[in-house]
This record gives sequence, C-alpha cells and structure tokens, in this order.
Amino acid sequence: MYPTELVNPMKAELTGKGFKELLSADEVDNALKQSGTARPGVVLAIQNAEKKPDQLLTSFAGYDLEAVNKLRTYLLPYPPSSPAIALLKDGKVVHMIERHMIEGRPAQMIAANLMQAFETYC
Repeated sequence: MYPTELVNPMKAELTGKGFKELLSADEVDNALKQSGTARPGVVLAIQNAEKKPDQLLTSFAGYDLEAVNKLRTYLLPYPPSSPAIALLKDGKVVHMIERHMIEGRPAQMIAANLMQAFETYC
C-alpha cells in the first residue's frame, strides 16, 4: 500500500476538479449502476470537452484496494493497469486508455483522446 502522504495530493488534484472518490466495493457498485459513468478521467479533457460523462469517479490502485478490486471486475477483459482511464456506458467499457497508452504521452494527447471518446459516447 502506498503512503498516505504520497497519495493524498494526487487524490486531491482529481477530487478538487469534481471527481468523486470511490473507497469501497459498495461505492463502486452503486456508482456504476447509475447510467453514464466515467473512470478515471483527465482534468484537461473535463475542462475543455463540450460533451462530458454524467459522473466523474476515481480510485487509486495500491491505495483504495477494495474499491479498485471491485472496479477491475467491471473493466474485464482488460487486465489491471495503473494508471488507466475508462469510460463506461450502461455499466460496460466503451473506451479504455491503459498504462501503455498514457506513459510518455503529453496531457494534451490524452485529453484529445478522451474528448473524442466523450463526443462519441456521451
């Protein structure tokens, strides 16, 4: 498990931009049962997209263990990936950005990818 002092600033960056933190399996279930969900998202895309998901949700692998384990059941057949950004519609993954698609790419490229997905699915 990661130290709290390392994770809290990263969590605050996302929750401060409107993301709802999911800390338990029940919270993941309840959030994903509602239509139009996104997990996790990128702030730049949210700030600039015309169309946006109905919900913005976040959980941190290596820290929010119960919630992340439950969330990963919704993301199958995608393997665990951290970081990862998933867009879900009606409880199903419609767009997934895995770690290998995030690493080494600028925020603007990730935002453009998400904004295109938002335009298509939201």
